[in-house]
Amino acid sequence: MESETLLTGSINYGSHPDNNDHLEKGSPKTRRLSSSVAAEYCCVEGGDEDLYLQQAVVFIEDAIQYRSINHRVDANSLRLYRWYYSRIWQWGLGLTIAVVLTLAFIERPSSFSYTSDPRFRPPPWEPPCGLTEGVEIVCLVIFAIDLATKSYLIGWEEFRKCKWLIVYILAISASVIDWALTLSTYCDQNLRVRRLIRPFFLLQNSSLMKKTLKCIKRTLPEIASVILLLALHLCLFTMIGMLLFAKGENPKHNGEWDAYFRDLPTSLSSLLVLLTTANNPDVMIPAYSLNRGYSIFFILFSGFGTYFLMNLLTAIVYNQFRGYLLMSVQASILRRRLGVRAAFEVMSCQGAVHLVPPRERVRVDASLQVMARVQMKSYYRQAIIKQLSDGFIWWEAFRRLFDELDKDRIKEHPPKPEYNSPLQRFQLVFSHYYVTVVGNAVALTNVMCICTILVLDSEKSIAERDDYYMEVINCFFILYYLMEMSLKILAFGWRGYLSYRNNIFDGLLTVCLLVLQITIFATYRNPASRGLMPLWEMVRLVNMLIVVRFLRIIPDIKLMALVASTLVDLVKNLRALAGILVVVFYVFAVLGIWLFQGAITAPGQMRYSLTMMYLKLFVECGSYEQLGYWPNNFDDFASSLVLLYNIMVVNNWQVFMDAYTRYTTEWSKVYFVSWWLTSSVMWVNLFVALILENFIYKWDRSVMCSVGDVERTGYETTVQLMFREQIQEPTEEELVTQLHQHPHLHLS
Repeated sequence: MESETLLTGSINYGSHPDNNDHLEKGSPKTRRLSSSVAAEYCCVEGGDEDLYLQQAVVFIEDAIQYRSINHRVDANSLRLYRWYYSRIWQWGLGLTIAVVLTLAFIERPSSFSYTSDPRFRPPPWEPPCGLTEGVEIVCLVIFAIDLATKSYLIGWEEFRKCKWLIVYILAISASVIDWALTLSTYCDQNLRVRRLIRPFFLLQNSSLMKKTLKCIKRTLPEIASVILLLALHLCLFTMIGMLLFAKGENPKHNGEWDAYFRDLPTSLSSLLVLLTTANNPDVMIPAYSLNRGYSIFFILFSGFGTYFLMNLLTAIVYNQFRGYLLMSVQASILRRRLGVRAAFEVMSCQGAVHLVPPRERVRVDASLQVMARVQMKSYYRQAIIKQLSDGFIWWEAFRRLFDELDKDRIKEHPPKPEYNSPLQRFQLVFSHYYVTVVGNAVALTNVMCICTILVLDSEKSIAERDDYYMEVINCFFILYYLMEMSLKILAFGWRGYLSYRNNIFDGLLTVCLLVLQITIFATYRNPASRGLMPLWEMVRLVNMLIVVRFLRIIPDIKLMALVASTLVDLVKNLRALAGILVVVFYVFAVLGIWLFQGAITAPGQMRYSLTMMYLKLFVECGSYEQLGYWPNNFDDFASSLVLLYNIMVVNNWQVFMDAYTRYTTEWSKVYFVSWWLTSSVMWVNLFVALILENFIYKWDRSVMCSVGDVERTGYETTVQLMFREQIQEPTEEELVTQLHQHPHLHLS
């Protein structure tokens, strides 16, 4: 069975005594709280030994999850508290949030149609009145239960300090009122305010998302200063451009004025789009064709704005956001240390039943009981328990136990099976690293063969292609893959083979390829036979799996393995930032539906005047109509999300802004520019900042590692670990002060 240990060379916090002082049975060697504090603490109501153990278990779980310990600590409340943070309730609450957010796809205007193009879109399925409303009220009831439970657990004093819970009450109340109004109008209400409230339920359920949002809020002043400088740069060049490209007497020389500098809004829009390079070089062509000197204006504008100010904005966001995120991480570490300290205090009270006066130490057997009941990962539990022995443990040693939570986990692969002498040579050969190198070379050869045949058949239709040679080549390689997998299983054993993640990936694809190839032979050995899929689709699926299987080379190249592991960590560690992006997408999509639903009508549905305008614009190159951008609209929630994504990418985003400006008003530009600033400027820069921080952290730690070390080490790069070298350890005085301020322990 695969065993997992912890790297002993990881960085620990603070200064620690020698390891010889880890466990002691004599007098304490560390500073302890006064006896009066310990004695008063041990007088907590219901002070039986089992209650102290329950409190210690919960405090340690709070420390592991970076949760606040300011909650009720009586027996019934502790049971409710652990149930509230159990996987069942938290997964159920997460599912409820997902359901209430998904309702936007089903509600009117429904997204249930195979296309969003108004020219071909059939009438979408509309849910009957009361269906989505019934699901929504169930979700709101669950949110109300969540609010009531959380409010009870933290108590009134903490509730009054928590702005998120107060807003939680207002959000649920407003949603219920709007829900009742919808039913009173028989679901004919177009403006549903509760749609804008729904993303709040996602925000308030994630502490890391709240911290990220707080960091963004604190970073906004610095970002606003650069955006103000950008606005000044934009306005200055707009004035110069309007003066430079004023309307002249010769109509042939007015192309730049007519297209891009006719008035102030048009000039601002043209240069703003140029700032994103979306209309470059189109915006300068009319003037540049008259005089090459006009290019200096546009080069100066984009050079200073795009390459200097925009990159300066990225640097400022990275620096400021990193600093504020470090402050949030510092608060999280304080919570962890405080949870450990609180657990130690209640366990010392549990041990003080037989010690008068109480002393700042805990029994090891009580620590073992607590660790057995704490919900934590098994390898951390084993690493902590290994350091416990008989007798008593003092505070400094107890604190060092939980430094194991900040260490990296490494995988110890199961021992290889023992064979007799003839098989030992095979085991030695096929467990060698060079076998993997040969397998990678064979996989590369297979991909090159597929690429060659695809190039030769690129001009042929599907009916003209002969898949015989492709099938023969694939059979040869698949047989090799099967042989390689079997020999590796023989060399490492089943458990040893499956202990490598790249072997699992490789083996699954090999089995899939073998099954598909057998299916092809069994189904299509007779030319007249027909299966579930045409033969060419089966062959194409096999080729795609072979190409994907070539990704097996990633773990064997250090830099590629490092980049791949960074990408995996980004999926885990950027969940808070991704959640905020979901919220922003959701809010802007709802606003877009309110403002622009049905604004752009397909040609067959237009009035005569609009049809004439359409015919005029149809010949204009680069317009919304000429490019056929009809599926990009705000007619339903799904198409709104796609349109917002296309604008975030900024390629041709001016086409959408121009179209909605023509079909609605000039003020629609405010919506599109706001979305560009929020998504492409703000969020993308934050995303780049965290990618840099994550990659730099991994790069610094892997400089001295080999490929095998990168593969063996299960880097669990959390945000807290990324900044742990810059984190300052809280002092004893800070911890004691925080414990005295606990609203339910009543320490003096």
